[in-house]
Formats: sequence, structure tokens, C-alpha cells
Amino acid sequence: MSRGQTETLDEKHQRLLEAFVLRARRVEEHSLAADWEALVELTRMSINVRVDQGEVWISYELPPEEVVESAAARIRPILLEKEDCFHMKALSALGYTCRAAPQDAAWIQAARAEWRARVSPSTREESGYWVMVADTSTGEECDLDAHGLAMAWIYGDLVHHDPERRREGDTFGLRDRFRAAVPLVAWAMVGTIELLNFVRALNEAGMLKLRQEVFDEQVALKSTTWEEHAEMYYAPVGAPPPSLASSPMPEGWLPLSRASDLSVFRHHIAGQLLNTKRSPSMTDLPSPEEVEAARTPAGGWKRDQLAAWGVPWPPPKGWKDELVERWKAAGQDGAPPPPTRPAPAPDGFVQETLDFG
Repeated sequence: MSRGQTETLDEKHQRLLEAFVLRARRVEEHSLAADWEALVELTRMSINVRVDQGEVWISYELPPEEVVESAAARIRPILLEKEDCFHMKALSALGYTCRAAPQDAAWIQAARAEWRARVSPSTREESGYWVMVADTSTGEECDLDAHGLAMAWIYGDLVHHDPERRREGDTFGLRDRFRAAVPLVAWAMVGTIELLNFVRALNEAGMLKLRQEVFDEQVALKSTTWEEHAEMYYAPVGAPPPSLASSPMPEGWLPLSRASDLSVFRHHIAGQLLNTKRSPSMTDLPSPEEVEAARTPAGGWKRDQLAAWGVPWPPPKGWKDELVERWKAAGQDGAPPPPTRPAPAPDGFVQETLDFG
């Protein structure tokens, strides 16, 4: 449905819940949520007290600031009223859906009240604690509750440089601002994940009709190091690019597998565009005879030797045939290499594209 069409109430509620599920699953994937008990413990604003020879010392054990920053960034859209994934919008949509189910409606009402008290407290008492400071030299005194300190960290130190928030929280220092923000971020994560699980249960029970894609779609990267098969093409500077991903490659574009010199792929700003250290040059590929000669006395091949040829470990089935094909494609079997167009100047721009078929 396009934005120009009229949206029914049921469609609106489904859209909001699906938006919430996608964002909440990203929150669920954060490293702080990997240890549920530890995350819940962060919501309790615990203070470690030590008495030593009549002196009282207090200490805190909190996660690294960078970790909490990334968690706050993931949770922030759920805290914003203007976002489709706003927590209260999801609760309202559920309230409408579960209006005829008293037990579910009671859970939603309790969740709404708790969210307001923890995320948007109306009193200092609801905020949990407040800090009071005094400057003995000037006589100036300030006090700010935990929620105000947390907001000063989120909007003054993290996502914005809000001058008003900074002025409000500067007197107390970064540590006090961060200390107040950690329980808020942690509790928002806990409340979000609990609501996500409630939505899952309702959907599995058939009370909701959310699209399965919002539960299956990848929402966070487990690893940022990967390798994937691709088809790459190159052409001299100025060659027209393909008009569409499905279009045939225009004249002048050749598969990268036919490149005889990878050193031509350079950019005047970035330098070398292709990392040849990880992908051996075609001219360095072994011949079939060299592959056989590299066998160990036991009849296999050493792991570092295979790595030098660009073969992963453990070697996949058919790896030798693949090496032979690459060796032949590079023109190293005695046959003349495929014709190529003039290569671009070393410091020129190189046009390239990925064809994912």
C-alpha cells in the first residue's frame, strides 16, 4: 500500500507492530542482552559501599561507555514518539488488538504504566535518586535527578550536543551523567525485549497476523568479516556503465578473472582498490604440475600453501579443478590470454561493478 492510499486502523496497527518488532529484534541482538541476568542487574542502580577505618567508599561496576553508547543508539528510536517503532505506539496497537482479552489487556496496561514511570518519570522519587552539589567558593548549589542526568548524557554527550542538556548536566560531570544513563538504557532494553516476546507469543497464538519476514529478516550482523562469491567486471576510464543490474555488460567491460595485471586498479585518493594480498594474482597461480609437486610426504598439502593459492581451509571439494580453471583463464597454460582493452592509467579512476546475477 502506498502512502497516498487510505490506511485502515488494522493496517496501521500492523505497520506499527512490525516496525517495533524489527527494531526490538535489533535491540535483542545487542551484546548487553546476551547475558539477561547481567542486563537486569544493570537496571537496579546498585551501589557498592565499603567502610574502611571509619571512611565510606562507594564504587560502581558498569559496562564500557562505548558498549552502552551502541545500546543507546539501538534503543533510541523506540524512545521517540515520532518513530513508528515507538514503544507506546506498539502498546497502543496491542491494546486495541487485545481489548477483548482481559488478561492480555491487563498485562499491556501494567507495561504501559511501568514504561512511563521508568522512561519518563514525573517526579524525582520515580526517577530513583538525585544528586545535589555545592560550590563552596561561590555558594552556588545545583541538584538534578537521575533521569535528568541520564538525558544529559544521551542528548548532551551521545546523540546530540544539546547546549541546554549540557548546561543542566555539566556541573555533575560525565561520570554522574553516565552512571545515571546506564540503568535507563538497560531498563529500556529489558522492557523492549519483554514486549517483543509478548508480541511473538500473541502472533504464534494467532491473535496477530504479522508478516513472518519481520521475525526472520536479518537485523544485525553477527560477523563483520566474510567472503562471498561474486562476478566482477572492469573497464577503462570513461566506459559507460550498465544501465541496470540485469543488463548485459556494455562493450569494453571484461571479467576480473581475465585481468593480467591487478596493479592497474588504483584510485588517486584511495590507492590500490583491490587487496591482492588476500586474493593471489592470476600470474602467481600454480600449474597442475606445481600443485602435485607441493604434496607432503603423506600425500596432502600444507595449510599455508593452500592459503597462498587462495584455497580456504579445509579445502572444499573440487579445489584442484578450480585452481586449474583459474590458471587456464589467466593464460598460463600456453594459450594466449583473452584479448583486453587498454588498461587505465595507474592514478586514474577505475569503473567497476558487481553482477549478482
